[in-house]
Amino acid sequence: MPHKVKAVISRVKDAPVEVVDIVVPDPGPGEVVVDVLTTGVCHTDLHYKLGGIGDEYPYLLGHESTAVVSQIGENVTNVKVGDRVILNWRAVCGQCRACAKGQPKYCFNTFNATQKMTLEDGTELSPALGIGSFAEKTLVHSGQCTIVDEDADPAAVGLLGCGVMAGIGAAINTGEVKRGESVAVIGCGGVGAAAIAGAQLAGATTIIAVDVNADKLEGAKKFGATHTVDSSKVDAVEAIQDLTGGFGADVVIDAVGRPETYKQAFYARDLAGRVVLVGVPTPQMKLELPLLDVFGRGGSLKSSWYGDCLPSHDFPMLVEQYKLGRLDLDSFVTERITIDQIEEAFAKMHEGTVLRSVVEL
Repeated sequence: MPHKVKAVISRVKDAPVEVVDIVVPDPGPGEVVVDVLTTGVCHTDLHYKLGGIGDEYPYLLGHESTAVVSQIGENVTNVKVGDRVILNWRAVCGQCRACAKGQPKYCFNTFNATQKMTLEDGTELSPALGIGSFAEKTLVHSGQCTIVDEDADPAAVGLLGCGVMAGIGAAINTGEVKRGESVAVIGCGGVGAAAIAGAQLAGATTIIAVDVNADKLEGAKKFGATHTVDSSKVDAVEAIQDLTGGFGADVVIDAVGRPETYKQAFYARDLAGRVVLVGVPTPQMKLELPLLDVFGRGGSLKSSWYGDCLPSHDFPMLVEQYKLGRLDLDSFVTERITIDQIEEAFAKMHEGTVLRSVVEL
């Protein structure tokens, strides 16, 4: 029978979030209900709240989670009741043109649960990224569940569900950082810090962290930054060039997603270098660049969707790196909070005083 559980919703644009009772149905074919253990407070949830993603309110927020499978629907074979899982928003279909080309990490038709979770009065909820896990239970497609070891801290590994995976993947998968290369990361919040960690994991030898916040720059060092640049005091492009022999970095990752920072990334790379955009811009933002510069500098300009990851491959691999001590996921967890503290966590995120607040359910 359906479950009534506590959850966090955004009822209208830019209003404070609310903790309310919602109704989670029993899973249908291909669906599972999970008991949520932890959920990171991600910038994407704030974008939903502020109307930066859509207007399909009310939204059921939360998506960066570790959970335990509590019910499975018909035809579910990849997980069973009791499995510890990380939730993902790229449940590949296996049939779209990207999957048919052998590129499932770009799947254009990812699966979500078919049924809707609702408020008690029957109002349908729009789950953030098809997950909606600021809740005691949530309903997802079985393909959104990736099994992980139970001995890993759920608060730490759950962050692979979105922001940390986005940053690490921007470096390793999209930027294709190679051993001995130089990397600059603009913006050292959660995603940027993860990109720095990914660059270190890939073997980069010069890793430059760029931000306007001294505390974030200091924190970037523990994830692998070899140099820091305070772009409120110096020109970021010139500083990156100075630290790379006057040439620019092999890979520059924009983890902010603004026209100003993208231009910095574009001009701070070496000739034939790679620019990776992983910061999420707003719909109103416009970029203007001289086309001759785009042509003359060569290289590649890439956007990184979810770190161009394949959860079934990347999540277990990165959890193993964490367990081996090569990837410090614990340091991304700034604080552990309860479900009624999410509005405060959004404020801290806006102030730049946390990498991740993690809700423990």
